[in-house]
Amino acid sequence: MTPIEIVGGLFGLFAVGLIVLLIYKSTLTMHEDDQLFLDDANSHMQEEQTELLTKVNKLTLPMRVFSIGSGVFLLAFLAMLIYQKLNEVQ
Repeated sequence: MTPIEIVGGLFGLFAVGLIVLLIYKSTLTMHEDDQLFLDDANSHMQEEQTELLTKVNKLTLPMRVFSIGSGVFLLAFLAMLIYQKLNEVQ
């Protein structure tokens, strides 16, 4: 395998991971409600919303890692591709 194929594969893995995380986050936030729970009768709904928010907040760091990783590998892939094409011209 050439280095450009390895970098391209790593970019693909990070991009797919980021897409999966974005889809998972969107399905979690679909069930999020903007409500104010004033009585104890709806306390279970408040607990569900609190759990949902903690799940969404836990996704922040992995999404940043996958976003930065895919960006870095995309730039590296493009730089290697440009370098390869410039060497072919000479």
